[in-house]
Amino acid sequence: MFRRLVVRFNNFMVRKRRVRVPPADLLVLLPHCLQCSLCQQKVSHDLANCKRCGKCDIAELLKLRDELKVPFRIAGGGREALNLTRNPSVKAVVAVACHKELVEGIFGSFPKPVLAVSNETPNGPCHDTRVDVEKVRVAVLELVA
Repeated sequence: MFRRLVVRFNNFMVRKRRVRVPPADLLVLLPHCLQCSLCQQKVSHDLANCKRCGKCDIAELLKLRDELKVPFRIAGGGREALNLTRNPSVKAVVAVACHKELVEGIFGSFPKPVLAVSNETPNGPCHDTRVDVEKVRVAVLELVA
């Protein structure tokens, strides 16, 4: 409950600041658990490995990436995610993860603005998770100049 409130408050504050960055300066950060666990194509290191079969949300997210021309990366965990956000070229982040990881990422990335999108865990945490791609689209469009 507390984590959800932190995520909601953070998103409210980021939106209130009306942050806008060029598409190349925005990072969309995805958790590795979005990929179907049965998939043979490992996208953890390179999203180009995705065959866009549609068994998970990665294919739809790649369509969004191609449409909006914004960098998307998959992080294998919280430490890797923080390292990606600390890149000086990253000016703002749209992060998809569970509430626990989102809260850690929000605090760890400060003062960079992070719009957080919670993933869905129909199969339990960290296993074949899902995300509402439309929510990711809205978050990206809110930050892109």
